[in-house]
Amino acid sequence: MNKKYNIMNQMKKYIVALFVGLTAIFSSCTNEFLDEEPLADITPEQYLWEESQLAAYTIEQYIDIFPSHSNWSYGTFGEDGNTDNMAATNYADKYTPGMVKVPQTGGNWEFTNIYNVNYYLETVVPRWEAGEISGTAENIDHYVGEGYFLRAFEYFEKVKAFGDFPIITEVLADDLEILTEASKRYPQSEVVRFILEDLDKAIELLQDDPIDGNGNRLSKYAALLFKSRVALYEATWLKYFSGTAYVPNGSGWPGADKDYNSGYQYQAGSIDAEIDWLLGEAMSAASAVADAIALVTNNGVLQQTTTDATNPYLDMFGDDDMSGYSEVLLWRAYDDGLGFTHNVVNTAAGNNSGNGTTKGMVDAFLMSNGLPIYDASSGYHGDDYISDVRTDRDQRLWLFLKEPGQTNLIFNLDAGTHGIQTEAEPPGIAGSGTSNYTTGYALRKGINYDGIHTDNGGAFTGAIVFRASEAYLNYIEACYEKNGSIDGTADTYWKALRARAGVDEDYTKTIAATIMTEEAKGDWGAYSAGELVDATLYNIRRERRCELMAEAHRESDLRRWRAMDQMITEPYHVEGFKLWGPMQEWYKDENGDFTIKWGTSTSTVSSPDLSDYLRPYEIVGGELVYNGYEWHMAHYLEPIAIQQFLITSEGNDVTTSPIYQNPDWPTEANLGPIGL
Repeated sequence: MNKKYNIMNQMKKYIVALFVGLTAIFSSCTNEFLDEEPLADITPEQYLWEESQLAAYTIEQYIDIFPSHSNWSYGTFGEDGNTDNMAATNYADKYTPGMVKVPQTGGNWEFTNIYNVNYYLETVVPRWEAGEISGTAENIDHYVGEGYFLRAFEYFEKVKAFGDFPIITEVLADDLEILTEASKRYPQSEVVRFILEDLDKAIELLQDDPIDGNGNRLSKYAALLFKSRVALYEATWLKYFSGTAYVPNGSGWPGADKDYNSGYQYQAGSIDAEIDWLLGEAMSAASAVADAIALVTNNGVLQQTTTDATNPYLDMFGDDDMSGYSEVLLWRAYDDGLGFTHNVVNTAAGNNSGNGTTKGMVDAFLMSNGLPIYDASSGYHGDDYISDVRTDRDQRLWLFLKEPGQTNLIFNLDAGTHGIQTEAEPPGIAGSGTSNYTTGYALRKGINYDGIHTDNGGAFTGAIVFRASEAYLNYIEACYEKNGSIDGTADTYWKALRARAGVDEDYTKTIAATIMTEEAKGDWGAYSAGELVDATLYNIRRERRCELMAEAHRESDLRRWRAMDQMITEPYHVEGFKLWGPMQEWYKDENGDFTIKWGTSTSTVSSPDLSDYLRPYEIVGGELVYNGYEWHMAHYLEPIAIQQFLITSEGNDVTTSPIYQNPDWPTEANLGPIGL
């Protein structure tokens, strides 16, 4: 039997699992999904000929492509887990080099969403250009624009995971030769150019305001914001990985070994010119958003009773209806009547589902006078108690960091009761799994004071997808990276963010008081490529960290800044609140005996001999990260599963595949990074 017959016979069996599990389309390379119409309720030849059908098709893709809520840990808020911002219940294997191995099958090298959007665009665009789709022209344009945006969004996820990636814009025939040819990886910079081209089309076609009138569908400003994100990501990735195997034409770049990438040149002429162009694109797109969209007001109130004023800035993250918040450019709605609910509010009122905020994250917030906490003139109250930590700080910490005894539930409209739930006192640090306060610190982002949301799994508050404050941050960073200075526009944006946070607007005072060796103790963003960055750039990164805390940006930022190299030689210890100070008294019974244990095989907390601060991964002594987080360069990108090479190779010789493995990963399954 020839190879194609063997593959097809195997894939005809495998396709059943693909239908059931909605797993990888392209992982089979020749499976019959590639020439079948996508998984949708209705896809006859008569479909996608009128406006409402376009609207229905694209909104279906929103479900699979955009982030969502499940509980605080699984969804937007918990995505910062396993970074320097938050500590998840379990540490990630990537911080123990050798534990992550090249898979035989699976992984993120799959094309399900790309295929579905390509089918849509391939079907709709020719009909649209020929004027054959019925409906309102402006609305039809918008839904075509949504298709381009959705493809761009999905491709950006692939860039973050793999860097170089195939560019596929059409539904491919079920032919091994065609599919193998389509597996060729384009240099990352070309994929990003392709993404930006799709976004430019989307920006041209999308309406300024969400077409649904409430922010549950895309708009031009959402596309502009995302464009600024993509351009800034690529510019900083190219800058900080320049000269390495992780950028096209860098030393050891694996793409250079393939004839189809031979002689590659950046479209701007050089890597430096490409970076400069990308930063300009990021600035232009970001300012278009920031100049048009005002920040939501923070009135400085933390509502604790029914008579207290509400605070729009706090409520924005946990409201049922986010359409009234100017800053929210796209949000995902839930509906309890239809059974579309989540568990975010319940876990925001508790321990964040075991996702603890780190000491490093808490320490990053400035005092309200704009000074870092270690400055002798700052007035810092210390961290003996959580109440001290919050006092006179940046209001983003004061608002969102919970304090034992505070009210988490003010009213229950159904029951007519008030104030029936408060924050745990003390935080339960001796539990297990998601029932534990992993670091002793927890956040209230996503909280809603109405008790109708606190039933486990019954909340129907919205989930923010895009928020305009990111555009302010993107502009500031791109401006400084491009010009080495803060221009008047960046100055205005930075002051606006600090003013809303209740922090002295004079960022130059903060920069002058910044000591990088102090900041580096708890902030990986103090580094790029193993070296400390300058104080201005650091404070731009600090602003981003504090404003976007628990909003799923941190890991992406750390990767593009190349901010983990220092852990190759110097392990990092994750810490939480100051357990071994006065707060230790919280964990004694009426006889003065501790209810927590340390220093034994049944310990529940870390020993005071290690640190005054709770170390969630250094409790028993058998943890693989007991001696701290470590790093390997390979983990900046994901390895590609060996199955992908074998399917597209000749005679099972992986070297004949047009696909090449990512830097520092082998082309053999079940092995860790090269050189360990």
